[in-house]
Amino acid sequence: QVQLVESGGGLVQAGGSLRLSCAVSGLSFNTKTMAWFRQAPGKEREFVAAITSGDSTTYYSDSVKGRFTISRDNAQNTVYLQMNSLKPEDTAVYYCAAYRIRTVTGNYKYWGQGTHVAVSS
Repeated sequence: QVQLVESGGGLVQAGGSLRLSCAVSGLSFNTKTMAWFRQAPGKEREFVAAITSGDSTTYYSDSVKGRFTISRDNAQNTVYLQMNSLKPEDTAVYYCAAYRIRTVTGNYKYWGQGTHVAVSS
């Protein structure tokens, strides 16, 4: 059974930082592209960042590029999202995703339950 468990969300002031973690079990973590998505209230889910297996190539949405960093620890089966210079518009539920179906920014086969991030102005 595949499980993705996110943690690290919370309330932070604008300009602050948070680090999200996603612990993965039940699949070959080191061979899978991992990603973070987010969904704000009343909006569609959007791609945030992804990291491939092998050479760990990273991808970011334009809205977070330069502020967020995705990384992975294959020994711990964990993917991270370091979020700096947070803005109120970053407020959303953040989801970890594994096993891309086609494109890096598209759909994934497995999803976590989400962790809430709230940024106050």
